[in-house]
Amino acid sequence: MKTARLRISGRVQDVGFRAFARRLAAERDITGNIRNLSDGSVEIVAQGEKLESFLAAVKEGPRFSEIEKVQEETYEEEPFEAFEGRF
Repeated sequence: MKTARLRISGRVQDVGFRAFARRLAAERDITGNIRNLSDGSVEIVAQGEKLESFLAAVKEGPRFSEIEKVQEETYEEEPFEAFEGRF
């Protein structure tokens, strides 16, 4: 299944980004995970039929975020079972 890995930099921690992404994932039947990275960025790994819609929305971010940079790669991977936050 097509899978996307994003690394989003900017003001993306402590602004509800993970909750925002989990809500979007649930609305679009996206599976994968999201986690904060030690450098202040957020990493998302996602897959699903509505992947492009999900990616477009997370690249905008929640209201209080400020996206400075998005690194994206896509590849094929076995399907995930859920979308979860990681710490």
